[in-house]
Amino acid sequence: MGYIPKKTLEDLEFFKVTKQLSSFAVTHMGKEKCVSLVPIEEAQSMHNALNCVSEFLASFDNDNRIPNHGFEDLSSSFQLLKIENSVLELSAFRNIAVASETVNNLLIFFKKFKSYYPFLYSRGSEMEVNKELKKETDNVIDRFGEIRDNASETLYGLRKEIQSVRGKIGQSFNKALSHYHGQDFLDDIRESVVENKRVLAVKAMYRRKVKGGIMGGSKTGSIVFIEPEATLAHSRELQNLLFEESEEIKKILSQLTDFFRPHLELIKSYQTYLIEMDTFHARGRYAKEINALLPSFSKTQELELIDAYHPLLYRTHQLENKKTYPQNIFLKPDSRIVVISGPNAGGKSITLKTVGLLQLMLQSGILIPVHERSKVSYFDRILTDIGDNQSIDNHLSTYSYRLKNMKGFLKKCNEKTLFLIDEFGTGSDPELGGALAEVILEEFYERKAFGIITTHYSNLKLLANELPAMENANMQFDNHTLEPIFKLILGEAGSSFTFEVAQKNGIPYSLINRAKKKIERGKVRFDATIAKLQKERQQISKTGESLRKKESKFENESDRMELLNNKLKSKLVNYQELFDHNQKMIVLGNKLNDIAERFFQNSKKRSLIADLLRIVENENAKRKRKTASEVKKDRELKKVVEQEVVKEIVVIRKEKKKKKLVPPPPKPIVVLKVGDKVRMIDGKSVGSIDTIEKNKAIVNYGIFTTQVSLDQLEKV
Repeated sequence: MGYIPKKTLEDLEFFKVTKQLSSFAVTHMGKEKCVSLVPIEEAQSMHNALNCVSEFLASFDNDNRIPNHGFEDLSSSFQLLKIENSVLELSAFRNIAVASETVNNLLIFFKKFKSYYPFLYSRGSEMEVNKELKKETDNVIDRFGEIRDNASETLYGLRKEIQSVRGKIGQSFNKALSHYHGQDFLDDIRESVVENKRVLAVKAMYRRKVKGGIMGGSKTGSIVFIEPEATLAHSRELQNLLFEESEEIKKILSQLTDFFRPHLELIKSYQTYLIEMDTFHARGRYAKEINALLPSFSKTQELELIDAYHPLLYRTHQLENKKTYPQNIFLKPDSRIVVISGPNAGGKSITLKTVGLLQLMLQSGILIPVHERSKVSYFDRILTDIGDNQSIDNHLSTYSYRLKNMKGFLKKCNEKTLFLIDEFGTGSDPELGGALAEVILEEFYERKAFGIITTHYSNLKLLANELPAMENANMQFDNHTLEPIFKLILGEAGSSFTFEVAQKNGIPYSLINRAKKKIERGKVRFDATIAKLQKERQQISKTGESLRKKESKFENESDRMELLNNKLKSKLVNYQELFDHNQKMIVLGNKLNDIAERFFQNSKKRSLIADLLRIVENENAKRKRKTASEVKKDRELKKVVEQEVVKEIVVIRKEKKKKKLVPPPPKPIVVLKVGDKVRMIDGKSVGSIDTIEKNKAIVNYGIFTTQVSLDQLEKV
């Protein structure tokens, strides 16, 4: 069973994720359930929940969309159904009937598409498809939420009588209205409505002349509202019928409540099931929003997060249109503790929180934004120590609080624990605090716990270098701009770049030099060596990337050339075979031509047949008998070669056609003048220009002269 304290959830801002998640729920109860999500204590339950969410996510992109799961809160009905002789509200029956129908639709759908949604199907496999609740409700209440006339025979009779009496009231009122209007006893408005009854608007001076019940008057007192005497009796009868109708409705609803009462547990299970479906739907929608998925679970205890994003940071940057940097983090049995060092503001804490928050999300049944090749596992305990947690209320300093926290860690730490500690060992004398932090870290190591810590202490970096299952890491920094690159590099410790950052922020160089002299020379050299190694690592990484790109390019080119070479070889063989065949046919044709020539000369049929048989026997002697498959293969090969040749011919013809279609380059424009040797564009005779007038020239051909337009002449 897992143990994850509330402090861990707060440290890693887990409740911010559940709040974001709740906005994707459809119902208010689903939203409340999403907000109250916590890590699942049992591993199998976690796997089932994750698979259900993954199936919901997949449903958004396939044709088999999961039916609607919306419902109204049924909680108020649960208490009433427990009380004997209680009657549910009219709306409660409709809500229960709709919930029942929704659940039935979901159960039938998941059964039909069991192969697509096996985990969602198993979630409701023990629930029964009950159509009686909906059927009984529909027999009593219509789709507008009103009691049906035929809900009972008594109600049907009462409503017919009510309708009849209302008709009589209308007739009697209209008769009185027309009678008193003819006598000019009524005001211009003639009638009004008081207490849902039609009344005559009688002029005050004639009120005694109109028989009936006075129902009131106007503010000015000029009009008195009277219900005619003829309608009074019918109104009383209507009131009695309406009372009887309400009593009958109460009786019908009481009977319907009694029918629902034995199904209380089923109705409760409907609400529980629909709330769960709403949370799965919300988690699926949230996963789509942050590009999350379900990574594979490892059989061994390990974490292999590839391209992992901090979900809160990713969503914030999404809204602000900013880039979010993913991280690659690996925790395995042979490197189960990672010590991250490097300058502040380099992303150490974000990396730490990313690992913790993703693990919490996963163990709460929420998909995580990582690459599909990532591997994860279940941790019984997730412990964190992030932030200074100094408080006036508990009278503890930062360091005292952290030591108290470490005491709790040491009690609970085991091989299935993931611990995350930010700025491990700080808050006390660096040398003494560092020594204590070192022994605590050694204890975590001995207990085979998994974890990530961030620190500036050199002794912890050295410890990570010495112990085989512990590994140094650093957040990469650009050594020229001293800006963070937000990329975790495993395998080497990071320099704090203390003096470099100070220099960048304007601290005088003389003060930095004095500071360097005040600390041990060895420590400065150690930090400088780490910084130098980081620079070299960065350079090697760039060179390696460049070489990988070139190698990939050459491999692609080599593959392409090899493919081309194979194609050329194949074509060459095919063409050679075709050439040999054609040559053979030519030789054979020549022989036949010689025989035909001899027959033409001597007309001897016997000689002709003998010559033909000799040629056929000679040819058959060269052949060897082929199997049916070889004959078929030869035919296919011949067909392929012929197709290749036809294709080549088509291409050549197209190219020739294109060349013909391309117009010749325009000839340079030449200005003709008197004395130039010319000829007509489509002619061959050459003459000389004698005179030029108005774009026309007189051309002398020696024997005769002719007048020609200049645009029809070309210079020779």
